Amino acid sequence: MTTGTLTEVILEYPDNRLLIDLCGEFDRNLTDIESRTGVQILRRGNQLAIHGPEEAQTAAREVLNALYARLEQGRSVGKGDIDREFRLAPEGGPDAQLEMFEGGKVEIKTRKKLVEPRTDAQKAYVRSLYQNELCFGIGPAGTGKTYLAVAVGVNMLITGAVDKIILSRPAVEAGEKLGYLPGDMKDKVDPYMQPLYDALNDFLPGKQLAKMMEEKTVEIAPLAFMRGRTLSGAFVVLDEAQNATSMQMKMFLTRLGEGSRMVVTGDRTQVDLPRGVASGLADAERLLTRIDKIGFNYFTSADVVRHPLVARIIEAYEKDAEQGG
Repeated sequence: MTTGTLTEVILEYPDNRLLIDLCGEFDRNLTDIESRTGVQILRRGNQLAIHGPEEAQTAAREVLNALYARLEQGRSVGKGDIDREFRLAPEGGPDAQLEMFEGGKVEIKTRKKLVEPRTDAQKAYVRSLYQNELCFGIGPAGTGKTYLAVAVGVNMLITGAVDKIILSRPAVEAGEKLGYLPGDMKDKVDPYMQPLYDALNDFLPGKQLAKMMEEKTVEIAPLAFMRGRTLSGAFVVLDEAQNATSMQMKMFLTRLGEGSRMVVTGDRTQVDLPRGVASGLADAERLLTRIDKIGFNYFTSADVVRHPLVARIIEAYEKDAEQGG
């Protein structure tokens, strides 16, 4: 049936006691499934009504029915079981997502919008993000390196391919001193992280994003906070990597854990490190290009998707650099 602009799917479960276990304490299991799929689930007696987009409804229905079948077998249902069902869903893995490249149109599904690569280089980059556990996106500002990486990360999170998203940047002063900014450490580093917040807000509803950040399903942190961590089951993005030192880059890359994916993005022409300090992005490019299963993707001014003047500005600076200006 249809209610306004929302489609409704009704699921009926004969055993009310099992339905209580399916919903979880304080409907915790339903809330988890809602946050993963973007649907709304309402309980009516021995029925569950699912509201939302058709594909999201289908995913929620399949998971709920699989969990109910588990309860009928006398087994329990917890967060780990919900995770497993999402991972086993037909659309749940990066390999399955590669099927999108067999057709002419490539679309990345997020909670708020469909994201499409606009150039051949962007399309190759998105393919590399799904194909490789470690991927580099190198090129000028405005080419979609970070935006597309975050979109793929959100897609992998909502389809259950990863458990969390971690976005990071080196907190390097670009002509300003970090210490002079007001507030505590979070207040000081948040301005550096703002582009990452902006990208997430494009793909996830505000309340859902806030809940995910509160539960640490989505994290945004300076690169220095990565030290000592092993990042398992995560989609990890290092943005502005040209401002990471060689030691920081090595530290970051060696955090890669089981079931994780890493993306490193940067612009070789915008290094803000002190004079004489080598960029970790340049070192990684030099050392890792011959290793299998690491993707290197390059962008030029032709891939800029911001205002047309941005491409012309980049071209002018590139030409000046070539002439030794």
